[in-house]
Amino acid sequence: MCGIVGYVGKKSVVPVIIDGLRRLEYRGYDSAGIAVAGNGDNGELQIRRAEGKLRNLEEVIRLKPLDGTYGIGHTRWATHGRPSEENAHPHRDCTGKIVVVHNGIVENYLSLKRKLIEEGHKFSTETDTEIIAHLVEKYLFNKSNGHQPTLEEAVRKTVKLLSGVFALVVISVEEPNKIVAARNGPPVVIGLGDGEYFVASDIPAILHHTRDIFFLQDGDLAVLTPAGVQLTDFDGKPVVREVQHITWDPIMAEKGGFKHFMLKEVYEQPRAVRETAMGRFSQESGQVFLDEMAITEEEFRTLTKINIAACGTSWHAALAGKFMIERLARIPVEVDYASEWRYRDPITSSKELTILITQSGETADTIAAQREAKLKGSKTLAICNVVGAMIAREAAGTVYTHAGPEIGVASTKAFTAQLTALFLIALYLGELRGVTSKEEARQYIDELIKLPGKLENLLTRDAEVEELAKQYSRSQDFLFLARGIHYPIALEGALKLKEISYIHAEGYPAGEMKHGPNALIDENLPVVIIATKDPSDSRSVMQYEKTMSNIKEVKARSGQVIAIAIDGDEEIKESVDHVLYVPQAPELLLPILEVVPLQLLAYHIAVRRGCDVDQPRNLAKSVTVE
Repeated sequence: MCGIVGYVGKKSVVPVIIDGLRRLEYRGYDSAGIAVAGNGDNGELQIRRAEGKLRNLEEVIRLKPLDGTYGIGHTRWATHGRPSEENAHPHRDCTGKIVVVHNGIVENYLSLKRKLIEEGHKFSTETDTEIIAHLVEKYLFNKSNGHQPTLEEAVRKTVKLLSGVFALVVISVEEPNKIVAARNGPPVVIGLGDGEYFVASDIPAILHHTRDIFFLQDGDLAVLTPAGVQLTDFDGKPVVREVQHITWDPIMAEKGGFKHFMLKEVYEQPRAVRETAMGRFSQESGQVFLDEMAITEEEFRTLTKINIAACGTSWHAALAGKFMIERLARIPVEVDYASEWRYRDPITSSKELTILITQSGETADTIAAQREAKLKGSKTLAICNVVGAMIAREAAGTVYTHAGPEIGVASTKAFTAQLTALFLIALYLGELRGVTSKEEARQYIDELIKLPGKLENLLTRDAEVEELAKQYSRSQDFLFLARGIHYPIALEGALKLKEISYIHAEGYPAGEMKHGPNALIDENLPVVIIATKDPSDSRSVMQYEKTMSNIKEVKARSGQVIAIAIDGDEEIKESVDHVLYVPQAPELLLPILEVVPLQLLAYHIAVRRGCDVDQPRNLAKSVTVE
């Protein structure tokens, strides 16, 4: 939540920052602002801010241009203080010589604010961020024994007073062409160029300018000038972070001819699944390889339990992963919301593994769960889409999903890539523990190899889903039903619909309908039922038969049924109103196919309702505060 961009160098700063904010707008779009200095106006800070989306700020700048050689910008997802121009970042101090942008929450801001008011500081906003600017002012202009503090010294003193999580970037006209950035929680990435340097909340903001980056870790403070980047901890001691070369094609972060990022990312799923699986198995031997592991085969082999913690869509992937791991490796798996796990004083030990799933690798709740697990002796394994992200740095092992940058707030390709990674982990554990034979593993790998082609085939049926969306775009409620490993996909289908179309939707286990939700069914309620089956799996066939009984229950109560079924299942047409078919696959891989028509249904309904598909209200892509 909240996007930050800063630049110092030879270019005109405003286009660099506005372009970066545009690529970060998925992180927040309640308001936006920019502060620059370095050209004209006697070096004074120039600030422009606007409530609402970035285009409003661009209009303000068009009417009142500004320019400079260094500056910072921000796009906001409101936490403290309502969305307004007044509360938009950057925030300045009393002198007008210092400005701050901030991502996070300062938990003790009220006590700090009261003390600053007693000292004569005057505040003009409702935000917690403004106190940071005033604290920096206090320490920057407070000479001690004749020593004039530098901006970085003032920021170091400031951050030591802050409780909570924060990523902040500060500039001052007192020290031209200098940017100071600090991290304690939310992500901060530093970009390295030729005589120019960048700071941002996420890689896409600066990828068009540089591919050489490093992430700040918690407790890091960076000073950017045209001469380079100096990196220390909050005590001023030098630290070194590894520079990474990002291989993402910048065009991957553009819409590529699609109307929305979400639709583009839905269509990128065949590639995301293929590249996540690529290089991690031997088709000949059936062996799965997990790299980036500081966990031994013996430790994997002797596990007594696996805990998985995740949030949102990643939690749905975790639920499906539970079925995969328990079926293929026969290890008990417990799945928790990361936001709840650490607060219930979870029981874990060195004989257990904790898997954390997060697209960004910077989700605050998931990082907190990881630290709780490590504190209690459990090794942690991360499933993450961003190389070098915090969750990966703190994990004993990482399985990176190679989905590429995901810009749409509603996750799509990251979800199917996570399912792919979980399947590979399950297969790896099954082989290692002697539960899954080499022959079974080879068969599963053959099916995994076929999956991207099946996804491509599935995407050619988009027009069928779009036609269906016309009929149901004005519905007020939806119900999604399924059994077994398909139930998490029902949950994901409901989440996609509610988050981008604002239609109330629920996912429910089909077998639980008679215990209450049947009361909701009438002629106005569309019910999406996942009724797929793997004929070679007796449990899957039994589930299908039970699901068909649920369909009859819904139809007996006049509900409108949309079924997700396997190609060639003609019998189901007699029992439902509409069918969306998916290709045949083994039971454990079917979820990767089933979710695609649900993603497309949510997308087309949202478009027909005139909703902002890529930036749904009240949501942000990366939730970096609790």
